[in-house]
Amino acid sequence: MKDSVIVVSGGMDSITLLYDKKEEIALAVTFDYGSKHNAREIAWAKVHCGRLGIRHIVIKLDFMQKYFTSSLLEGGDEIPEGHYADENMKSTVVPFRNGIMLSVAAGIAESNGLKKILIANHGGDHTIYPDCRPEFIGAMDRAIANGTYEDVRIDAPYTNITKADIAKIGKRLGIDYSETWSCYKGGERHCGKCGTCIERKEAMALAGIDDRTEYESM
Repeated sequence: MKDSVIVVSGGMDSITLLYDKKEEIALAVTFDYGSKHNAREIAWAKVHCGRLGIRHIVIKLDFMQKYFTSSLLEGGDEIPEGHYADENMKSTVVPFRNGIMLSVAAGIAESNGLKKILIANHGGDHTIYPDCRPEFIGAMDRAIANGTYEDVRIDAPYTNITKADIAKIGKRLGIDYSETWSCYKGGERHCGKCGTCIERKEAMALAGIDDRTEYESM
């Protein structure tokens, strides 16, 4: 039964979840919050939702770019290079981003008679992003359930697995990851040097996937 709304960015993780749970998804929502790579992500989210025949909407959250501080946002500092776990990657945190997106998704779910919100946070995010951690997801799940008549719940099946584990799921599903976007810099090609590019390459290597992504630097 199609009882879910998915928060889909157009990146590896959410596109994998989109295909993984396609039989359950009635609606997909992408948030345009002013990140440097938003346009790249949104384009791929539209492509995949179109292929699967899933209704897709884009919601602007432009106040985040105007009032929040993060190197991930347009007008912010330069995107740092290096591994995701490095201290400098904390500059890419967009404060309470997932909390805001899940709250909006909860309203959309209840307005459309849907019971679940799908989100593709994963274990590799926990070190850097507080709003990807199991404790946060659990707290938001309880808050949303208590704040909706329909008892809407969060379904975050990748919370305690790695990006490599997600890539293995995508490999089984036949997903072409060259048709997804990860790079925080949002250029013509993936930079190959920022935390998300490095994590992307490592995950596909561990999953035994031939990475067909075009990188500016390997």
